[in-house]
Amino acid sequence: MPSYTVTVATGSQWFAGTDDYIYLSLVGSAGCSEKHLLDKPFYNDFERGAVDSYDVTVDEELGDIQLVKIEKRKYWLHDNWYLKYVTLKTPYGDYIEFPCYRWIAGEGEIVLRDGRAKLACDDQIHILKQHRRKELETRQKQYRWMEWNPGFPLSIDAKCHRDLPRDIQFDSEKGVDFVLNYSKAMENLFINRFMHMFQSSWSDFADFEKIFVKISNTISERVMNHWQEDLMFGYQFLNGCNPVLIQRCTKLPEKLPVTTEMVECSLERQLTLEQEVEQGNIFIVDFELLDGIDANRTDPCTLQFLAAPICLLYKNLVNKMVPIAIQLSQVPGEENPIFLPSDAKYDWLLAKIWVRSSDFHVHQTITHLLRTHLVSEVFGIAMYRQLPAVHPIFKLLVAHVRFTIAINTKAREQLICEFGLFDKANATGGGGHVQMVQRAMQDLTYASLCFPEAIKARGMDSTRDIPYYFYRDDGLLVWEAIKTFTADVVSIYYESDQVVVEDQELQDFVNDVYVYGMRGKKASGFPKAIQTREKLSEYLTVVIFTASAQHAAVNFGQYDWCSWIPNAPPTMRAPPPTAKGVVTIEQIVDTLPDRGRSCWHLGAVWALSQFQENELFLGMYPEEHFIEKPVKEAMARFRKNLDTIVSVIAERNKNKKLPYYYLSPDRIPNSVAI
Repeated sequence: MPSYTVTVATGSQWFAGTDDYIYLSLVGSAGCSEKHLLDKPFYNDFERGAVDSYDVTVDEELGDIQLVKIEKRKYWLHDNWYLKYVTLKTPYGDYIEFPCYRWIAGEGEIVLRDGRAKLACDDQIHILKQHRRKELETRQKQYRWMEWNPGFPLSIDAKCHRDLPRDIQFDSEKGVDFVLNYSKAMENLFINRFMHMFQSSWSDFADFEKIFVKISNTISERVMNHWQEDLMFGYQFLNGCNPVLIQRCTKLPEKLPVTTEMVECSLERQLTLEQEVEQGNIFIVDFELLDGIDANRTDPCTLQFLAAPICLLYKNLVNKMVPIAIQLSQVPGEENPIFLPSDAKYDWLLAKIWVRSSDFHVHQTITHLLRTHLVSEVFGIAMYRQLPAVHPIFKLLVAHVRFTIAINTKAREQLICEFGLFDKANATGGGGHVQMVQRAMQDLTYASLCFPEAIKARGMDSTRDIPYYFYRDDGLLVWEAIKTFTADVVSIYYESDQVVVEDQELQDFVNDVYVYGMRGKKASGFPKAIQTREKLSEYLTVVIFTASAQHAAVNFGQYDWCSWIPNAPPTMRAPPPTAKGVVTIEQIVDTLPDRGRSCWHLGAVWALSQFQENELFLGMYPEEHFIEKPVKEAMARFRKNLDTIVSVIAERNKNKKLPYYYLSPDRIPNSVAI
């Protein structure tokens, strides 16, 4: 009688093992086997991290094995089991791999196909077509779209983390409990003692050092020592936490009536302001998005305020960015003066602080939350709904949506919900952040997620004119490495553009993103369908780059740039000044966040800047969803390209007082998971 050797691998994460009964059936082209109990006498099967082998003898020839069925039945108490893979050695000496990498919860069954990636057109056998269809039908019931707030991209239909399908939950929910993590962070930073002083102001700038943790040779200390300088202020628009707003100014806006006479002392080339604009030396950051957004009113004891400034910057003779004019609201007038570097020290400093605070709000809610977290969740939900596990695009993308839906669900449960943690310290809490996302959805376009296009659209693409824009330089290297990799994978499975057009599962995935994620808005420029291999490669690059590199660039520097409170105030407790010559140091300190809110803010930026314990970085694919040699070779080339980029960035950073490393591939997690 034919005999098969079955090898079963259990996951190594917490609680991955099981004591339940595990049965296996084999489905072949010539028949189906009986159920076999996988059990060795006097042995604890399916322990966490174990790889167990069993001999399975069948009564008759099964032909080519097409499916493996794994069934779990209760032994004592219900438990979950994480099955990594099953391998089969046939009576003829062939090895067949069946990747799984899924949880089997309670009493359940999983039906696995072998690991070769297949498009729907490759499946000619009825049982395989049926398996494919059933998998998607099941997933579409599990992964449902929901509108969390009007105007937002749609998200997963789950009120809390435990409502999610087990396969996309965190291994340990405690690890991503925001309340726990923020509290832990404040404990680690030794700032709990200030939390009872929630309304109490600091006495001066030096007083903020009481909650500032010094870590040798970090950017945060340099920020603390140089934050008042114009060079540090300008540098952050290029390489700080939010390097996506600055753009070349091609025409001075009418709403900013700045003249040459006002800024003459800042211009180093003996040209008029208009001539500097023509020569490409003037840059602008406009926070119009914040105009009219409601400030936080959740604490009746503390009034909080927002501004919508416009900041003009100048590229000086050594190609460094410096601010030359700041207007704190959008409508010019007597009570909205243009602040200048030539003004009194504290007038100019407070104007810059208002810009830094506005930048913090746009960074957190739009650059970070909307344009990485929420967008990546859309790609993830659409992937699970429309691509079966055997599809090559599912195999490619699954590592890049790992834990994304879970972290976003947790955020909606604890962080950005009504009365959530976001309300505690942020001036856009209490609903302002929701208004901001609703507005920013108008500018969320497909082109703006294509990194090279986004850089070019802001006029920031010239490395000769703007030599110190490391976010751009490193981002382009990573973008090209990802695009080369996706093009390699696409060429393996799609022989021609026609195959792309005829892949209905792929087209349904792309359409789901457009219709549900982007709410069917034509202006978004998101494709409804994909016609060519080249466009497919670009689309996949957008998905992977957004989830990995873009998120890393705007997330992991938060402690570096935002831990010194005056450099990134999460709230302001007095309105913007309406006249010059009246600002004092005491007024600035009374405007900055109080002690309690400062501590909440510090705990948040610390927690958000930490990597996950089990982090997987770009190019790491420990779950072997692909088994084919050509794809493994493409992955090896991808890793080699990424290693080269790591070396280039490390060489560039040598001896730099302000190294830029957020886009070094060894610091870019595969997915949005924090």
